[in-house]
Amino acid sequence: MALIVQKYGGTSVANIEKIRNVAERVAEEYDKGNDLIVVLSAMAGVTNSMTKLAKQITATPESRELDVLLSTGEQTTIALLAMTLISTGYPAISMLGHQADIRTNDTFGKARILAIHADRIKKFIKKKKIVVVAGFQGWNANGDITTLGRGGSDTSAVAIAAALKADVCEIFTDVNGIYTADPNICLKAQKLNEISYDEMLEMSSLGAKILQIRSVEFAKKYNVPVHVRSSFCKEEGTMVVAEHSNMESLVVSGITCNKNEARITLKKVPDQPGTAVKLFTPISRAGILVDMIIQNTRSGGQTDMTFTVPQSDFAKAVEISRKVAEEVGAEEILTAENIAKISVTGVGMKSHSGVAAKMFATLAAENINIRLISTSEIRISCVIEAKYAELAVQVLHTAFELDS
Repeated sequence: MALIVQKYGGTSVANIEKIRNVAERVAEEYDKGNDLIVVLSAMAGVTNSMTKLAKQITATPESRELDVLLSTGEQTTIALLAMTLISTGYPAISMLGHQADIRTNDTFGKARILAIHADRIKKFIKKKKIVVVAGFQGWNANGDITTLGRGGSDTSAVAIAAALKADVCEIFTDVNGIYTADPNICLKAQKLNEISYDEMLEMSSLGAKILQIRSVEFAKKYNVPVHVRSSFCKEEGTMVVAEHSNMESLVVSGITCNKNEARITLKKVPDQPGTAVKLFTPISRAGILVDMIIQNTRSGGQTDMTFTVPQSDFAKAVEISRKVAEEVGAEEILTAENIAKISVTGVGMKSHSGVAAKMFATLAAENINIRLISTSEIRISCVIEAKYAELAVQVLHTAFELDS
């Protein structure tokens, strides 16, 4: 007998028929004698539609009230699933975020989980009930409803699994696992049997949309095995687990592509202490996440400073950069939106040389110019023109022997 946390995304509960399908899968595990906690997202498209409703009232909905509104999506799906299970003879009970006592900070719309006091969940589990919990939501110290941001149900599920020391957290989605590349871009992409937490963290941060990055952070911190699999078939998916020695035999485990970035360059910035602080402090205060930062020293006490930001924050970042450029005496600002970040990731890179050289040579052979480069212990990223993104993924996938 095991304690299993299952999470089903919006496409898995998109209508009553699919909710019945989820109920069948849950019942199947329950019949094996396992204890079950099921975390649900809202039906596909519901969160977007409610956000649009709010913006028909005002372009900037008050964040507390928006969280109250958005949290109703998960309330609907957990009630429907619990009803479905009960109607077929299975003991189920639904719980909202505050009922499950998922404590968060006060950042509405992007709240972070501080603690999960799982006493009520444990009580129902002891009574052999299937506990159906609303993902994506919690409550703060003032008793206000909070939401965790996009992909927050993944985080809810892994955090609950960590709090209850579950044997596994199964993330059910519309894909049957994690692939070496996006199958929509690379037809030769292969499903991975397993991947390390660190590799998954890198891939999530680089554009892979399978798992929300905070959920992977939770899984790594508390050593929660995560099984990514499809809710529409019974085959095994991909296990996300702690790194082990066998993983190093595969030098590169995945190629990712992110077209949602833009580049900003401040030319001929004074090369002196404090210049970077003047630029990146106001950008940080604006809530803009900076990804790659490259500084090129020039003669005459000057430097060029280049960085990338999400396209959604590009206009605001440019506005801030222009003010800072004027303040510090930079010569000009150059920008580029039609870029893509291509990355190779793998824990095997720690013990194998030549990965960067092979990546650069492969891109050069296709006449693809590299604009920026950044690295970590298990990842190399290059910024290129967006029009070459798909080609770059395909040729790198072949070069690193991931086609089979």
